Amino acid sequence: MRISEIFKLNRSQPELDFVDVDTELDTPLFLDPFFLGLRTDRWSLSASDTIRSFFQQVIRAIREDNIQVGKDLFAYLHEPNATCLGLSQGRPRGRGVGVENTDDIFGSIVNSQAIQSGVITDLEDNLLFVDGFGKDKLSDMTTNIIRKHLLEYTVSQCKLHNIALTENIPSGFYWNRETLQWEQSYEESLIIDGRQILLVPKGIISYSRSYVPDKYYNHYVLNFMQSEHLRLNSALVQRRANGTRYVTKKDLKEQNPLSKEFLIGFTNRNPEVLRTFKDEVQVNSLSNIELSNIDINRLVKSLCMQLRQVPSGAENADNYHTLILGILDLLFYPHLIYPNKEKEIHEGRKRIDITFDNGAKEGIFHRLHNSMRLPCSYIMVECKNYSSDPVNPELDQLSGRFSPNRGTVGFLVCRNINNFNLFLKRCQDTYRDSRGLIVPIVDEDILNLLNNYDPMNFQYIDRFLSERIRQIAIN
Repeated sequence: MRISEIFKLNRSQPELDFVDVDTELDTPLFLDPFFLGLRTDRWSLSASDTIRSFFQQVIRAIREDNIQVGKDLFAYLHEPNATCLGLSQGRPRGRGVGVENTDDIFGSIVNSQAIQSGVITDLEDNLLFVDGFGKDKLSDMTTNIIRKHLLEYTVSQCKLHNIALTENIPSGFYWNRETLQWEQSYEESLIIDGRQILLVPKGIISYSRSYVPDKYYNHYVLNFMQSEHLRLNSALVQRRANGTRYVTKKDLKEQNPLSKEFLIGFTNRNPEVLRTFKDEVQVNSLSNIELSNIDINRLVKSLCMQLRQVPSGAENADNYHTLILGILDLLFYPHLIYPNKEKEIHEGRKRIDITFDNGAKEGIFHRLHNSMRLPCSYIMVECKNYSSDPVNPELDQLSGRFSPNRGTVGFLVCRNINNFNLFLKRCQDTYRDSRGLIVPIVDEDILNLLNNYDPMNFQYIDRFLSERIRQIAIN
């Protein structure tokens, strides 16, 4: 059964921030440290720093000929099964480095000479240059290294969805980049059928098809070699009838077949090709339709109906709040991620209804920071299930949550605003007084965005939000 079914969340995968795994089967998705390193949200940046810290210690040990130290670091990369991701058959059991083959994997890394030569600088580089190192092992290593990050995320999601946690559970070993060692602790944990489960943000998982040796070899190494042979006018250069010179990849492959050893030697001689590959490889979050086979049109109709049926008023505030959270998860993914509900600030004296991490690499949520110079690492949302118009106190409440560190952009989501122009003017006043950008969103807007939702195209939502923000910031 999936997490949503076990805990009767009444939510589909598009309405959830975490991967809704079946705890009895492995889902063939992977944690990719290269993709994690490309992301700009704070959770991913912190997790990526932890991975880099661990592998730099491994590199240092090998280069200083402290082989046993490096081997000891690998000893903690046991077989994880807590995420239910990977390629195991039957009940999840992990395919990690593990006790039985940790020496083989570490030996392959040492014997490849790629670390000593400087070719390998990041954990994911092992995929390109080390034999027997596949995406499943890389994913499992990543899971172990960032286990504490995943555990903290799991706890936050469980509290968001009112899922019971069990106290004082051994966390399992994780890498502490502050102490530069493996540690474990006793933590609140999600326990299902007697075992710990770690939830994984859906925005960071991938099929791991981009940062692979085949792509590096075929599209970068061979392309470079074609240009070099043409420049040198080598024996592999041929001419077409019109006189155009060319070199075939088939001929290059016959002379230099793909192997990890060949890639190491080539990259040692031409390190700029690897840098170009790393700069140009694109990895994007999987879309909601890639993550599940749900009928999006049916889901949209259901959410529209639910929104219309929730009565306004304090007694239904929690139902409205919960519904809006799921809708925003659907609409704004993968730009806004990692929602937290009723986040405490100022030592618990104030609460923010919903906060999202801003992970946008393009679009309006990216432009807010880059073009409008508004701090927005987090986007704040206040939900008001009022039957009357929100007024200045509601605006002041939200703007009072803003700060340069948390962010200065938020949405005030409510049922309806009869005098919308007057409310926009109040938002303009707040913005012009440098107290932050507050964007009002009403039921009619939500229904409009849902009915125009395209899981593969954010343009409609982007245009809508851009125009609403323009009304506040410019008029």
